[in-house]
This record gives sequence, C-alpha cells and structure tokens, in this order.
Amino acid sequence: MSWALDGFGTIRKFFNPTADDWIDKLNHKYTTVLVLMFATIVSTSQFVGDPIHCWSPAEFSGAWNKYTSAYCWIKNTYFIPMTNTLPRDLNVRSNAEITYYQWVPLILVFQAVMFKFPNFLWVFLTPRSGFNMVKVSTLAHKAYYEDPKKRQEAIANIAKFMDIWIRSHFYYKQNVFTRTKARISRVLCIVCNKKEGKYISALYFSVKILYVINVISQFYILNAFLGMDYTSYGYAVLNGLSSVNTWPESPRFPRITLCDFTIRQLQNVQRYTVQCVLPINLFNEKVFIFLWFWLFMVAVLSCINLFQWFVNHVARRNNYMFVKKYLKNMDRVRTADDKKLCRKFSDYYLRDDGCFVLKIIGMNTSDLVVMDLIEQLWGLYVKNTSRRVHFNDDEEHVADTTDGKSASHASPV
Repeated sequence: MSWALDGFGTIRKFFNPTADDWIDKLNHKYTTVLVLMFATIVSTSQFVGDPIHCWSPAEFSGAWNKYTSAYCWIKNTYFIPMTNTLPRDLNVRSNAEITYYQWVPLILVFQAVMFKFPNFLWVFLTPRSGFNMVKVSTLAHKAYYEDPKKRQEAIANIAKFMDIWIRSHFYYKQNVFTRTKARISRVLCIVCNKKEGKYISALYFSVKILYVINVISQFYILNAFLGMDYTSYGYAVLNGLSSVNTWPESPRFPRITLCDFTIRQLQNVQRYTVQCVLPINLFNEKVFIFLWFWLFMVAVLSCINLFQWFVNHVARRNNYMFVKKYLKNMDRVRTADDKKLCRKFSDYYLRDDGCFVLKIIGMNTSDLVVMDLIEQLWGLYVKNTSRRVHFNDDEEHVADTTDGKSASHASPV
C-alpha cells in the first residue's frame, strides 16, 4: 500500500497536469485512491477492535473465549439461515464457509495496483518515443499562467522542441518497404512505428484498451473472490430496495455466522459449534455495493471514451479538421492553396502523434495554449517549406544557366 501511495506524492502533485484525459485519471488516480481508502477503512476495522465476537458456552473461561474468537476468525465461519435446520453433514457446512473477509484489504490493494498498472505502462513506454509527454504538458500548463512575454517564449521553445522531434522521425528515403509499412500502419494502429508518426497515439490507444479490460475483469475477479455473482450484485440490491423498502441482508455478507471447532482434553476430543457476529461485514457489504456502482460507471465511461478515441484515431480527416479549426481562428487559412498546405501540415508533418500531443496539451491546459503552439509550428513548417522550394528553384536556375553556357561554348565549335 505504501508503494501505491508514494506514486501520488503530495496533494499538489496529485492535481498537476498529466499526459492523459480525465477518463484515464478517473481510472488510475481517483479509482485507485478510492479503493485504497476502502482498504484502509477495512484494515482499521480488522486490526483496531474485535472484528468477530463469538457466543461461547457458559463453561468457557476468559482464555477460552479469546481462543474461540481467534480460531473462528482464522479458520472461517459458515452461514446457515436461522430458518434452516443446522445440517449434520460436515461437508455441507464446509461448502457454506465464508472465506473472503480476512483477505478483503489485500484484494482491494490488488485492485488498486491493477488500476494503476496501465498508467505505469504509459509513463514507462512514452519516453521511448523521444518525447516526454508529462514534462511538456507540465511546461505548457505553467506557461499558461505566465506573463505574455514569458508565455510566448515558453511556447516557442516547446514548438521548437516539437519541430525537432517531429522531423527526427521522418523517412529520408522512400522505397517499396517504407510505402508498404505506411499503408499497413494506416489500417492497423497496433503497428506503432515511430517513423510512421503513430507510436505515441497507438500506444495511448492500447493503454485505453487495457483500462477497459481491467475494469471489466474486476467484476470477474470479485466473482471468484466473493463466491457470488458479483456482476449482477448492484441490480439485486436495487431490486431488493424497491420491493421491500428496507436494506436487504445479503447471504454473502452475513452478520451472524456459525463456527465449528474441536478441543482436545487429554484423550477426549470435544466438538463445539458456536454462533459468531461479524461486525466487519457491515463495512464489507457497503464497500462492495458502492464499489459495484463505481466500477459500473467507470466501465461505461471508459467504453464510450475508447470508442471516441478509436474514431479519432482511425479517421484521418479528424486531424485535418482539428488543425484547420485553430488556423482559421488565427486567419491563416484563406485560399484553396492554404487549405492544401494545411492538409499537408496535419497529415504529413504533424501526423497522428503530433496532433495527439496537441490534443493532450489542450486537455490539460487550454485552447489558447494549443492555438499558440499550432501558430508557432505552422510558422516553422511554412518557413522550412518555402526554404525548400526556394532551394529547388535555385537548383533549377543553376542548371538552366549551366546548360545555356554549354550551348554558347558549343556553338563556335
């Protein structure tokens, strides 16, 4: 638990900008903190006070009473409704045992680690692209609150760094292999090659898939852990509240249970059956009910968010529309030639990774920062493009001059 808590740092750091959207934060930040908080509450209930109280026979002394409670807590108890006859078959009693309540804090910590794991992969693998998303997002967030001069300087530095990073991943030679690889990467985002400008965006999309898989698998993990159909538990609770208008007692979280144990006295083995009260299940029941509704909400929102990112990732036109919106607001797109250049700027310069970085920065700062960044990148792109065109024109002019000189020298001969 201390390892997980150390990952959050201070409260101020907890609210710092990160390289993801609010659905990701809902998974790896808020859900993790919520589950760890539940683990702390349950652990406190277990280790501070008595988590179990057993009604022992009258002949038991104080030491025997303590032994009975400790034994029943460790060994497990079983639940038989008061209206049912206590079965004589020990196998039936064993099948009715409740085996989870000692391990609730550990399973909650395990759930918290699972929610944090996709974010760990994202933070660990993103720097391999040569671009530190968290650092750039933090710098952009700080620049937003600076005075205009420092703000422009900071955004200009970020734009220059992005320009170097983008250009470092261009293909300098085009052949059949690179063209085939580019076509495959357009269809299969899982082929996240850096040279195709899809590494960060495809990695982020894969992490989002992990978030969805994780939150759905939580229901099945709790099914096995609690020994019940946890996937429909929330619906059963709502149905019980609507039918009887009182809080229904779940057989998986009973307050009153039974415990069997034997005591050896010399050569005699005496078997006892005692009735126990589990106050801890008052907390466990409310925790897992709230957790069911929380997981359901996170699962629905994560699936919707995954679909939205899938559409934005596959539909290439969305990058063009995203960039064009900001350039039009800055009056940089006026003519048909400007629109063509804007499409080249979004599809062949920024590509998926560049547009993705701008979207993430916008989610963690504001549209004003994104607008200034796009303006800076657009200026660098137009400058480099015009320089390249001018260089090509100079080469053609030199070639024409050389050919003219050759012809003039050849004519006398």
